[in-house]
Amino acid sequence: MSIIAGSQITAEALWQMPDNGMRRELIDGEVVEAMPPGGIHGAISVVLATLLRAWAQQYQPGYVGVEAGYILARDPDSVRGPDVSYVRGSRIPAGGIPEGFWAIAPDLAVEIVSPSESAEGVREKIRDFLLAGTAQVWVVYPRTRELVIHLPSGLAHKLSSADTISVPDLLPTFRCTVAELFLS
Repeated sequence: MSIIAGSQITAEALWQMPDNGMRRELIDGEVVEAMPPGGIHGAISVVLATLLRAWAQQYQPGYVGVEAGYILARDPDSVRGPDVSYVRGSRIPAGGIPEGFWAIAPDLAVEIVSPSESAEGVREKIRDFLLAGTAQVWVVYPRTRELVIHLPSGLAHKLSSADTISVPDLLPTFRCTVAELFLS
């Protein structure tokens, strides 16, 4: 992960930057670049997004996305792009899903930890989402096959591979085992 030196920019200026193949986020007005994720990371993203999308279509309409940007703070601006996210249908703006970054925090943000990420960097993402109003942040650890659910209260619940993900307050009737997120 590297920070692009220079003056602070806005979310709108980030949106206008030309694509250079790197993943970008905006943290306190500074552009931060990271390598694109690897294969296991991508597979977990697809599996979880597919499970959430199927659930949302049947039980609770809303938006399920992969790597979409959310403006979490202004002046200075912060834009984060969780690996997977969910926004309740009732919170989608009247104009529909935005072409650019979302101007709200997602209800659910999922981060899949890559080998290059630091513990501090993961904690900062969790903090940023929760402070912006995200109801839950799920952190998936592919190497240990664990998932940790972080709540605004500061509580965290660790689930192992055999455990079932069930959060009726946010995703009524959604259930899957942590093991289902992994290829084998």
